[in-house]
Amino acid sequence: MNIRIKSETKQDYRSITLINDDAFGQKTEGILINSLRMLEGYNPQLSLIAFADQTPVGHILFFPVKIQTATASYECLSLAPIAVISEFQKEGIGGRLIKHGLKKAGELGYDSVFVLGHPGYYPRFGFEKANTWGIGCPWEVPDEAWMAIELIAGSLKGKQGMVVFPTEYDEAV
Repeated sequence: MNIRIKSETKQDYRSITLINDDAFGQKTEGILINSLRMLEGYNPQLSLIAFADQTPVGHILFFPVKIQTATASYECLSLAPIAVISEFQKEGIGGRLIKHGLKKAGELGYDSVFVLGHPGYYPRFGFEKANTWGIGCPWEVPDEAWMAIELIAGSLKGKQGMVVFPTEYDEAV
């Protein structure tokens, strides 16, 4: 199977919605992505779609968020959502999307990424518990599910605080 990953274009919007609807079994994530596209920080270079041959099978979104400390605000990224259609799950497509997206995020100058996700999955890509750096999640979640990765070593040092998400995420959590 030939997997190709590229940044989204307007022609991919419908496929991205369908991928997320299928993977999550609900419409919440597709609605979230469409809402985030309307916000100023949205970057289509960080909305990646995976194709198996010519079939759209996976999607990942990295969206700019901020770490708010007592005295400053720092830009970083959130990884959410990530989706692979059910018939193509467990074939490494999600992992390819994550690796490709982290590389792209670094190329665009971002130094860290946060994810609320499965603690048995994301550490294989270098994610660690965010409380390692004293950075909290705005929602009440298990400590081990709130993770971060430094794309530049030491970039989260001294940034104790809370990650602030657009309110659009509240409906999806």
